Amino acid sequence: MTTRSAKPVERDSGAKPVQSQLWGTVLMLASTVFFSGSDILTKGLADALPAVEIAWLRYATFSLLVIPLLMMNGGGTLLRSQHPGLQVLRGLGTVGSALLFTASLRFLQVADATAIYFISPILIMALSIVFLGEVVGWRRWSAAAVGLLGVLVVIRPGTGAFNMAALLPLGGAASWAAAAVITRKMSGRDHAITTLTWSAFVGFVVLSALLPFVWVVPSLGQVGLGISVGVFSTIGHWLIVLAYRHANASTIAPFSYIQLIWAGVLGYLVFGALPDRWTIIGAAIIAASGLYTAYRERVRAKR
Repeated sequence: MTTRSAKPVERDSGAKPVQSQLWGTVLMLASTVFFSGSDILTKGLADALPAVEIAWLRYATFSLLVIPLLMMNGGGTLLRSQHPGLQVLRGLGTVGSALLFTASLRFLQVADATAIYFISPILIMALSIVFLGEVVGWRRWSAAAVGLLGVLVVIRPGTGAFNMAALLPLGGAASWAAAAVITRKMSGRDHAITTLTWSAFVGFVVLSALLPFVWVVPSLGQVGLGISVGVFSTIGHWLIVLAYRHANASTIAPFSYIQLIWAGVLGYLVFGALPDRWTIIGAAIIAASGLYTAYRERVRAKR
């Protein structure tokens, strides 16, 4: 899954009107379509170009698209962060996540990589205990254990079906979890566009430094696909930002699991690859775990 480099992870700020919640749900569902489309295009490039180059094309497009957004909303003043160090760390987490997930698609089907990546909510919960001092009860710990079981079902370590590349989306999920916890730590202190811009620019700088070591001259078609990856993922990110403005996080976050369905459907339509039964079972377990965790977050938010 193209790594969600702008997805806010924040506390619910209170109940919102039903119509606004519905609109937020629609925006969240739309974002899953664009993210899945971006992942499918990335998979199409994965055999021809290095992961760093694909990610660079994405982040170059991301940066170019975010500049007009920045200029229309206050210009350079929005670049000023109250926590520049945390913004850089968050940017490193998101670009690391993007790079690892992109690298995995050379070896894994989109559905498999996406299913493994969706362990990230469980990792966010675990890191929140360590770095944010959150208290987690036995119910959410049980859900976390179930989610890890789902990942094991997908990757099947110790069997002939195990692929070392499965560790790449797992690492990507851990990188994104770290970025998400940093986002929580900065919650309400920087504008969403500020965070979006820092993510884009930090990722672009890091990937530009790595690019000369792996550069392969792309064809015009490959450049076009790379730009499309950037456009699709940026639209997905912005839809997420809008969704969280309209609805509470605990209400709409569970709808992100629709992306597991899109990954399987689009993977079959484009590459003729159907996820095997273990991937389907594991993905269902991971989704159930994540949905229950989101439900417990909602219960806690109402207390």
